[in-house]
Amino acid sequence: MAVPPPSVGEARTIDAAQVDRFRTDVGALLADPPGIDRPLALAVSGGPDSMAMLALATAGFPGRVIAATVDHRLRPDAADEAAMVAGWCADAEIPHRTLTLEPLPGGNLHAEARAARYAILADWATGQGAQHLATAHHADDQAETFLMRANRGSGLAGLAGIRPQRAYRNLTIVRPLLGWRRATLRAVAEAAALPFVDDPANDADRFDRTHLRRHLAGQNLLDPAALARSAGWCAEADADLRAMRDWLWSGRARSGDELAIDVADLPRALCRLLVRRAIEGVRTALAITHPTFSESTNVEALLDALQAGRSATQAGVMASPRGTTWYFREAPPRRSL
Repeated sequence: MAVPPPSVGEARTIDAAQVDRFRTDVGALLADPPGIDRPLALAVSGGPDSMAMLALATAGFPGRVIAATVDHRLRPDAADEAAMVAGWCADAEIPHRTLTLEPLPGGNLHAEARAARYAILADWATGQGAQHLATAHHADDQAETFLMRANRGSGLAGLAGIRPQRAYRNLTIVRPLLGWRRATLRAVAEAAALPFVDDPANDADRFDRTHLRRHLAGQNLLDPAALARSAGWCAEADADLRAMRDWLWSGRARSGDELAIDVADLPRALCRLLVRRAIEGVRTALAITHPTFSESTNVEALLDALQAGRSATQAGVMASPRGTTWYFREAPPRRSL
């Protein structure tokens, strides 16, 4: 459902305390504040969350914000929604670009759309001189992600959920709203008379997240804000383990025809992190993109095989144990029947 834009003279300013809060949250993620020559790039879908972020950023960093909207061409209304965002940006004198994706291949459409969206946004942002791209993920998104991954038996990396920041290509993706509730952002959008659209995909029964969102909305036992904080603690612990992993990698990994890591006397948790890095290293070096692999992908079956002395394949990478050294290389092609 679309909320129409305000009539002339109807638009209202945002509460100064909320602008200060947003400015502080952004400052905690950026080493240097946005500048005219290095603007803060915003991914704005047209939903109430991203429109609230756009308005908060415009007020908090005047003249130092740019925005883009991605049209996946998956819904007939998407072009109109992008035009709505472009119109608001034009009135506010915010540089805006509508980025249109080519038709996506079959398979996991949700994952393919997400990957394509980040890629085209990154190309746009870096082309404009931006070093940071902000998305409107908030505390309720974090809570839903935490519960979904817990229900799937995810480990620490998965439970860490949506990271406040992560490197991507030549920029850093930041999520300054992870401490904000969905209802608060909608209230910001409504109080400021911002135009926005409620994405029908948010109510689509085919998505697990939709069912979980309805469950959280209809109960008082689980606190999304507390769940989001738990995800944050998991992320902090995961970061500490990753630092230990990098220290071990410098002394235990070696490259050659195969990437090899010495796992002698290491606990499973550290083996898990080294295995993930090895898989990512081989995939990056050989430009392997399918099957997909992320920091939350479950690698327990691969670890079980390696610790039992058996070779196994995951995400296009073959792992083989030889004593206490594990070797990683591109998986051979599957034999046709």
